[in-house]
Amino acid sequence: MAVVVPSPAGDRRALPGSVGGAPPPGELPSVHALLICADLPGLAISAEHGQLTGKGLEGFYQSGRRLISRCELRVAGRDPVALQGRLLSADRVRFMAVVRTPACVGPDPEVGVERLRHADGTERITLRSSAGRPLRLRVEIALGTDLADLGAVAAGRAGPELPASVHGSGLRWSVAGAHCQVTADPPPEDALASAGLLRWELELLPGDSRTIELLVRTDRAVRPLAKAGAGPLSAATAEGDDPRVHELLRTSVDDLRALLVRDPGHPADVYLAAGVPWRCGLAPAEALWAARMTLPLGTRLAVSTLRTLARTQLTGAGPDRGRIPGPFRDAGRHLPPSCTGVEATLAFPVVLAEARRWGMAEQDLEELLPVAERCLHWLRGAAGDDGFLRDRSSVGLRRGETQAHAHRAALLGADLLAGCGRAGAEGWREWAGALRRGFRRDFWLDDRAGGRPAAARTADGRLVPHLGAGAAHLLDTGLLGAGQLAPGLLDKVQTEQLARLLGSPALDSGWGLRSLGVKEAGHSPFGHRGGSVRVHETAVAVAGLAVAGHEKEATSLLRGVLDAAESFGHRLPEMYGGEQRTAGSAPVPHPAACRPAAVAAAAGIHLIATLAGIRPDAPAGTVALSPVRCAPLGAVRLAGLRVAGEPFAVRISRLGLGMVEEAAGNLQLGVRG
Repeated sequence: MAVVVPSPAGDRRALPGSVGGAPPPGELPSVHALLICADLPGLAISAEHGQLTGKGLEGFYQSGRRLISRCELRVAGRDPVALQGRLLSADRVRFMAVVRTPACVGPDPEVGVERLRHADGTERITLRSSAGRPLRLRVEIALGTDLADLGAVAAGRAGPELPASVHGSGLRWSVAGAHCQVTADPPPEDALASAGLLRWELELLPGDSRTIELLVRTDRAVRPLAKAGAGPLSAATAEGDDPRVHELLRTSVDDLRALLVRDPGHPADVYLAAGVPWRCGLAPAEALWAARMTLPLGTRLAVSTLRTLARTQLTGAGPDRGRIPGPFRDAGRHLPPSCTGVEATLAFPVVLAEARRWGMAEQDLEELLPVAERCLHWLRGAAGDDGFLRDRSSVGLRRGETQAHAHRAALLGADLLAGCGRAGAEGWREWAGALRRGFRRDFWLDDRAGGRPAAARTADGRLVPHLGAGAAHLLDTGLLGAGQLAPGLLDKVQTEQLARLLGSPALDSGWGLRSLGVKEAGHSPFGHRGGSVRVHETAVAVAGLAVAGHEKEATSLLRGVLDAAESFGHRLPEMYGGEQRTAGSAPVPHPAACRPAAVAAAAGIHLIATLAGIRPDAPAGTVALSPVRCAPLGAVRLAGLRVAGEPFAVRISRLGLGMVEEAAGNLQLGVRG
């Protein structure tokens, strides 16, 4: 599916110009009041009343094309009175309505209407009678479509409805090589192509029910992905004193499964699309971040994602050899756009190294190891004489966050090379050590408040001082052998100061970390990188703070995101407003945010897994626990995880003590303080 997204996020392709009352270029129609169910490449976008009226984004979509824009139900000549619409799962939504027939006596409706709509293009309409006499009802379904691309729909350029033709037990539409047909079971008694109308005369006895099933299909067959139990993500569960833990994990796993997409050229490999509805394609850096955060659910998704991106790696001669391509992303008002390809290149050896620790298959490791080595080769060539990684969008600029990614790639890359018997590990450890020393010296701004890390360093040595959630990446270390963590980029005193800053009201909104502090120039609560809360960065901060021993700050951020998740029905958008939390307030989604989104759903898993602090070393046959000692959510039990390819379950007590309940028989277990 194509990536169809606007310019506010910077890394998104601006929509073409609009007409009439449609949104202007780069501006999106609101989707957060809509019910979106997804099972990519299928989508169904509905208003809460359940009728598809052809307005806005409503409709059934397949591979980025709207197959049906209008599906309006009438019973006994009347529109059903909508009562409720809600998601049952990531790929299913249920609508309830009632109908008062002309023969009704009294105020009570006699017919209930249930509509179950699936993202795969299936809708089941069930009518139930509570009348005390037989009913004969005329049921009409009016259908229509424009067969427009999602981008054109969002920009208001969808065009008029197409003429239909009667086809079998339904209707069919065609335009410019695109086709769609709707078949009905039972077949309609009448089909009017000119009006796009299907009709039935149904008889319902007292207490009886009748169901009509609609199948929306395109001529191009889409191979469905396997669901729970056979897919790349294990069926993990959580339970504990705080019931939100269960709901967040369940919803996060459900949303991730809905975002799985097959590599078109290699259908055995899958990856996570960035998000619905605007970013239904591959975003290399985000796909890797999400795969890394889902490693507790097994290594299959990480391996498939790594394989998919390995095929895009630049292998020719020149300075770009080894880099993974990726678009540029807006970095806010203070910095030029950053290259997501650089981020993906640096994440590749990190994800591979950690997947090895979680127990990936040896043959997959042998296949992907040369790709990781080429990523490291590119890193060595991209670093300047001072050891810092140079920016691709601005000559001489060194970003602080990029140095953190490079440091992590060097350390985990060294661990990977050493563990696989490859040369060069010691050289990368020395390079990382030099980067640490240089960063602590040249990227730290001293002041009377204790100082702060700079966001970037310019070619002439000036420091860009603004502070935001991106600084959390300085705390993200990485998993090494024997359950050890890589050393941090900052020293102990600097880490303590950064923890204080991340826990301050300037950055902690009460719902999570702001991407830019409220005291910084250019702050906006809805700035994509200028003040909104990005769930992924908050999850990185929670894990980094917990590992560094700053559990007070980690707990505050964790609870804030859990509260936000509850407000969003546990389906977190990729970002939401960074307005300060007050009594009775609720987080507000960013207008351009995807929901569900891969990094947000994966962040939910990362937050919950942080509570247990699982540190596996499958090659060495060990797994250790380092749980959050203050047990911020009380007792928690996680089951259905995967370590070394086998089921893994762990329990954390109210005292913060960890115990492994299920693990592979050959693993040596341990608990760390």
